[in-house]
Amino acid sequence: MSRLTLIVAASAVFAGCASNVPLDNKAAPVESRTPGATGANNGSSSASGTNSGRVASVDLTKNAPPVAEVGRVVYFDYDSFVIKDEFRPVIEGQAKMLTANKSKKLTIEGHTDERGGSEYNLALGQKRAESVAKSLKLLGVTDAQIEAVSFGKERPADQGHDEAAWAKNRRAELSSR
Repeated sequence: MSRLTLIVAASAVFAGCASNVPLDNKAAPVESRTPGATGANNGSSSASGTNSGRVASVDLTKNAPPVAEVGRVVYFDYDSFVIKDEFRPVIEGQAKMLTANKSKKLTIEGHTDERGGSEYNLALGQKRAESVAKSLKLLGVTDAQIEAVSFGKERPADQGHDEAAWAKNRRAELSSR
């Protein structure tokens, strides 16, 4: 009885593996279409509903803001190199200018306040500059267009020794080369 059950089960397994798909050597049919051909449903259309077969040119310099309108300083919180949302327009504006003119170059200078050691502040300033550089690269700016440097606490924007002065000194300055 168990031998008969085993034979029936094996037959069921082999029958389940069978396929109805013919395995002959005929190639799959390929549909050919000509570019720019108009038809009721050729699979592509432009926004206006017609298919002209051409690509529209885009002038990237047309919408680039003038240099004077784009900010040049990104401020940071204490001991941080995270770019705050309020400075995203500065970075986006600079990125737009740089992507519109690939020959333009930018130096990003990272600065810190006077608190902390010189080596620590040089490293923090470099992280701030590189944070801005990374954001610019994400927006299409090339490596060749930007340079990130750090001055640490050596070039303060404000000589004061209070929180207001320190806040002005925790920055990354963007200057054209």
